[in-house]
Amino acid sequence: MRSNLKVVLAAMLMALIATAAMAAPKKEKGMTTNRRAVAIRNQSEFCMFLPPPGQKVSAAEDRGIAFCTKAKIPGASDQVLPRGFIQSAHFITNKAKGYVQVTGRMDSRKYKFRKNDDGGQYDLKAPRGSMCVGYSSFVQLIEPDANIYCIRCCKNKADCPVNKSTYGCKKVLPGSYA
Repeated sequence: MRSNLKVVLAAMLMALIATAAMAAPKKEKGMTTNRRAVAIRNQSEFCMFLPPPGQKVSAAEDRGIAFCTKAKIPGASDQVLPRGFIQSAHFITNKAKGYVQVTGRMDSRKYKFRKNDDGGQYDLKAPRGSMCVGYSSFVQLIEPDANIYCIRCCKNKADCPVNKSTYGCKKVLPGSYA
């Protein structure tokens, strides 16, 4: 009886360790920051997910890579967006609801998006282990075919609508896309 209890406890401990390891954001060898972490500090310092080069956003949502407007944004990815990628950025902070967002235009020719890519959504579920520094939730849509992007980081999950991925930036995260 005691032997069976030890086996069961050992199996439970191994399962718990495996689950924790899978849930933790991965840092690749030599990385100083987390490629699964985005951040929004202001209109010129923010990060967003992009698909691996040459892959369609919607097909590669679980493999998204965080890129930032500049290096060394605390806690976020050290990958920097290509020069000229961001064409406009409009920052909004809603202190009452506890969220920040950036909306704007991009030049999709500056990154290797798949031809005719109509975009997709990144959030806490994809890529696995993703996060927005300082917030409990986030939602980001990117539309290479329309050259627009949007990202919102939220204290309250309800303010980051993740169930509308096919609606597009302008309906999910109202803001300026000029």
